[in-house]
Amino acid sequence: MTAFAAFAHHGWTWAEEKQTELTGTIRTVMIAPPHPALEVETASDGVWKVELGNPRQTERSGFVEGSANPGDEIVVLGNRSLDQDEKRMKAVRITVAGKVFDIYPDRIETN
Repeated sequence: MTAFAAFAHHGWTWAEEKQTELTGTIRTVMIAPPHPALEVETASDGVWKVELGNPRQTERSGFVEGSANPGDEIVVLGNRSLDQDEKRMKAVRITVAGKVFDIYPDRIETN
């Protein structure tokens, strides 16, 4: 359990500094601690794990149970894994059905 807890609270060290966009279809929505996450299927890269903030941070953004469902289209702005073979991203903003959820507003790069 300790190793899992340490891994779950890893911060941003595993992610690239540069932010990129990922567009796809939500396959699963997991709101449970330690970090809510989505599985997003893209047309060209398959399924990605998209980590959101901790439950309180995610809720503050307005993203709560029922905000998104499997089959919804999504655009994710975030920082992908440093390991290019890993399809994993930490989201700073997600847009579902035109509704924007700023998970980490202070980290959003505007250019």
